[in-house]
Amino acid sequence: MPPVPRPFPRFIADSPQEAKPYGRWQERLAKEFAEACQGHASEAGAPLDPQTVRWFPDRTWGARAYVPATGRANMPEDRSPEDGEQAAAPLTVEYFGWVSFERSPDGEPDELRAHADFTDVTAEDNPDWKIDLSDDVIGTWRAEGDRGGDVTLVWGLPMVRGAVAVTAELDGEVLDQAAVQDGRFTLVSVDAVTGFGDKLYVEIRLWDGTLREIAAESLYE
Repeated sequence: MPPVPRPFPRFIADSPQEAKPYGRWQERLAKEFAEACQGHASEAGAPLDPQTVRWFPDRTWGARAYVPATGRANMPEDRSPEDGEQAAAPLTVEYFGWVSFERSPDGEPDELRAHADFTDVTAEDNPDWKIDLSDDVIGTWRAEGDRGGDVTLVWGLPMVRGAVAVTAELDGEVLDQAAVQDGRFTLVSVDAVTGFGDKLYVEIRLWDGTLREIAAESLYE
């Protein structure tokens, strides 16, 4: 085959090895994630509620494995309104992020790092969502000249029934794919690509068992 005009990197991450952590390993990851969330607790209004943490399938890129997570803030009970006041609507805050690690020569995880952020834009307030997505830039892809883009970790929850697979697509080209495991998925793809005409952004697409597309979302909607 001849050289391609758009050499986007495809399938750059290892396939998921675990659907979600468990036991002492899960406890260790949860501690790292909670500490990363704690730095945002004041701005978010409350710390992470450890009982709400959801773990997503791991993906390995650049010698580091990434285990994404989401969790809810432990919001205080609403105060009773004073005379003449209306009760404030309950605020829902979601933390999202990941814990990453390298594997030492004996196979044990080492050099753990964690990153977290938060949002008050949640699926409960957006019933029209078909996919609940989180993402974070974990690296850079550079092509010749000034061309390149962001290596982006994407994880999420299908909000429609029947999803068995998910793809990350950039201007009609599939750059990553994964099975939906326990109603969750994780992808790694280049995004926000420049130098090939208009700036290109990744789209996430869900597929059912007959390979019929049942949902599509952009990271920027």
